[in-house]
Amino acid sequence: MAATTHTVSNQPPPLVGYEVYLGDRALTEGVERHLADAAPGVREEVRRELTDLGRAAGSAQAQRWAREANENPPVLRTHDRYGNRIDEVDFHPAWHRLLGHAVGAGLTDAWGRPSGHLRRAAGFFVWSQAEAGHGCPVSMTHAAVPALRADPELAAQWEPLLTAHVYEEGLRPPADKAGVLFGMAMTEKQGGSDVRANTTSAVALDASGEYLLTGHKWFCSAPMSDGFLVLAQAPGGLTCFLVPRVLPDGTRNAFAVQRLKEKLGNRSNASAEIEFDGTWARRVGEEGRGVRTIIGMVAATRLDCVTGSAALMRQALTQAVHHAEHRSAFGAPLIDQPLMRNVLADLALESEAATALTLRLAAAYDAGTEQERAFLRLAVPAAKYWVTKRCTPMVAEALECLGGNGYVEESGLPRLLRESPVNSIWEGSGNVQSLDVLRALQREPQALNAFLREIGLARGADHRLDAAVKQLFTDLADLEGIEGRARRVVERMTLVLQGSLLVRFAPPQVADAFCASRLGGDWGAAFGTLPNTLDLAAVVARARIAG
Repeated sequence: MAATTHTVSNQPPPLVGYEVYLGDRALTEGVERHLADAAPGVREEVRRELTDLGRAAGSAQAQRWAREANENPPVLRTHDRYGNRIDEVDFHPAWHRLLGHAVGAGLTDAWGRPSGHLRRAAGFFVWSQAEAGHGCPVSMTHAAVPALRADPELAAQWEPLLTAHVYEEGLRPPADKAGVLFGMAMTEKQGGSDVRANTTSAVALDASGEYLLTGHKWFCSAPMSDGFLVLAQAPGGLTCFLVPRVLPDGTRNAFAVQRLKEKLGNRSNASAEIEFDGTWARRVGEEGRGVRTIIGMVAATRLDCVTGSAALMRQALTQAVHHAEHRSAFGAPLIDQPLMRNVLADLALESEAATALTLRLAAAYDAGTEQERAFLRLAVPAAKYWVTKRCTPMVAEALECLGGNGYVEESGLPRLLRESPVNSIWEGSGNVQSLDVLRALQREPQALNAFLREIGLARGADHRLDAAVKQLFTDLADLEGIEGRARRVVERMTLVLQGSLLVRFAPPQVADAFCASRLGGDWGAAFGTLPNTLDLAAVVARARIAG
């Protein structure tokens, strides 16, 4: 066949070797804003860390690792060649490289560093754009710290290993490793999110705080981790326990991996069904207070659900804008076509609102004041509900911007789309988050006060935001049937919070477009239905890779 028929034209160049951090204006501006009061040395250190991580995330090497880790999913080996039970999961080398880079970049180390949560959340946002599946053990290792602090002795033993910037694969006694990973196993077949229905039993041994567990877990995340936080029924009620994979003497704990889940997405990561049969465990916190003990871990992983979804949204937007910049149709670049510009601007608004909210929540963790803790009590489950819900339709729309090319695996968009629902399900689905918000509203008035104080900082800046806040007050004052309206209430709460942040900190064109569409009602049921009176070109220009 004549070579002239294979001339390639009007195709975008590969998006590779770009700056994931420095190229994201909303992210870099947000980080700088929240670092304003940090010591100069800290600001420089954070900038350097995130710049280096962003370059690695946009590299051809990271893209290759991501592709290989997903094309070669984990494999369960229950027995060795001689018939001995080993319960190990084999991962492709690319998985270990991704995970090692994440740990080495400090993505499990937030709790003891200056501005630790902000720098860690921004790093998680950046590196998750390379590949999201390996973020599961990274997230749980980071989130285990507050739960373990319920027992100072355990915290002193494990926290230095959890926050170490060293990744060592393989199962060995924790004392022989420079760094460890943690997983979680809470849900069971019969209960799901209703963890109080758990049937796994815990029988106390003679030694103080030591128990033997018997039962099953329907979802165990990252089964090759060094330790796990689990819930089981002790004589005093539902209790939190630490289960190590390897005991101090080097023997394997009873930890039978029955099978790996075959999942829609998140394919590089292993999720397992496991059985405990006389499994040694150490109690964390008091008997009967398991939910209260583990809630710090749950809250931290919920924030990572928000961060991870925001990262997927930003990566999908980046791919869509890049394609539209370099692809022409009907005589002009796609990015200059009015209707495509509307779609891209709408996607950009969704992405920037999610980014701003993620950074605000992380900064609240760093502040650590009573006021900020109260704010987080409502803001985290509300954000987890809304941002994770918005991820899938946004990624799907971004895929459509590439047309048929976006539907092809080589584009990377199908992997993003498969990944997009997981954060909405993980750590409690939409109903669980909404009901958690209602509980906080009913039982913790200081949380509502802190939330209202935050959104009130933008009072008078935009009439559509003010009207939406007024409607929120009406919604909250009407308790009749509020449980059935919970999703609508939580949606409005999150939108006014995002609107408040954008009105205060984003460029006027972005804030105006967000308030007109999300709060003012001048918006259709699909992306790309913004009012044409807005400065959409400025919104799209801001979403382009800077530099």
